[in-house]
Amino acid sequence: MKGTVRVLGLVAVASVALAACGSKPASTSSSSTSGGAAASSPSSGATAGQALNACMVLDVGGVDDRSFNQSSWKGMQDAAAQNPNIKISYVPSSSQNDYTPNLNAQVAKGCQTTIAVGGLMTDALKAVATKNADKKFAIIDSNTGQPNVYGLQFNTAQGGFLGGYLAAGYSKTGKVATWGGLNIPPVTVYMDGFWEGVQYYNKQKGKNVQVLGWNEQNQKAGTFAQSFTDKNKGQQISQQFIQQGADVIFPVAGGAGEGAGQAAVATNGKVSVMWVDTDGCESVPAQCPVFLSSVVKNLAKAVTTYVTGAASGTFPTGSYVGTLENDGTGLAPFHQFESKVPADLKSELDTVKQDIISGKIKITSPSQPK
Repeated sequence: MKGTVRVLGLVAVASVALAACGSKPASTSSSSTSGGAAASSPSSGATAGQALNACMVLDVGGVDDRSFNQSSWKGMQDAAAQNPNIKISYVPSSSQNDYTPNLNAQVAKGCQTTIAVGGLMTDALKAVATKNADKKFAIIDSNTGQPNVYGLQFNTAQGGFLGGYLAAGYSKTGKVATWGGLNIPPVTVYMDGFWEGVQYYNKQKGKNVQVLGWNEQNQKAGTFAQSFTDKNKGQQISQQFIQQGADVIFPVAGGAGEGAGQAAVATNGKVSVMWVDTDGCESVPAQCPVFLSSVVKNLAKAVTTYVTGAASGTFPTGSYVGTLENDGTGLAPFHQFESKVPADLKSELDTVKQDIISGKIKITSPSQPK
């Protein structure tokens, strides 16, 4: 999430607790450089035999956050695996105070392109990109509009809509819930879609499934952990929703969402969870038994496409928006719930997906990327 937050996450997103950091962060590298005589400039990408030095600045949570950081870095790793001329590295962020120093450090060490993971880095990246017009940048869950910055955005309201419809159709109590890490567009775009999907289900079925924790019509309210790493807070919030009757919970909060899984496990099958950004059964396999599905954001593929494109000799320009139509978002497999989700509900989800793609269903979330 980030951010899911540009979404945010973006799906990339930071904790509200800010810790000052003035030293240059350590860098972790992967892949090797192949030698060769072909020449290239910092703005032209890598040509045959010439390495592309591609770097990444992570948001808080670490490279193994089981969410947007991990997915974004996997995209870099996949690009390096496809092209041995691509050299990759990343630096982690402990707080928002690290964004600008980290971005500057990547430029200083000669990165030809630097990818910022998360919409919360928008202002920092805009300033650094302005001062380094000869360098190329990309940002996940945002778009600064600068010619040397490529935006990687995702309309996860579309995937969230499917998640909401699924949750409403699967719920036995008639109450479902969603909560976020921070109240920022890369997070609320998921929650908006989820809320709209439930409303659409109610309209189609004449039902009154309630959504706890969020209402798209009041963007300033809602339930948020104020963290993307605090599992205890995530568990506390989820337990409160369970006490109120919710039996499907959708946390949009990175690693903090594991707290929802812990709360669901304790109910012995009465409550299920929908993971976010990645396929939860792959990211948090221990909690797979409670994962109804996941609303995914195909970060890895988008990052790989950008980096391999840059390595071909010409950097991509403009921006990319992941949608249901181009597989940039959607639902993960049902895994252990495959036999539990009714066949007619699965069929309805296929129809809803096509109706969103065709424009028959209009999603109104104000957080959708433009």
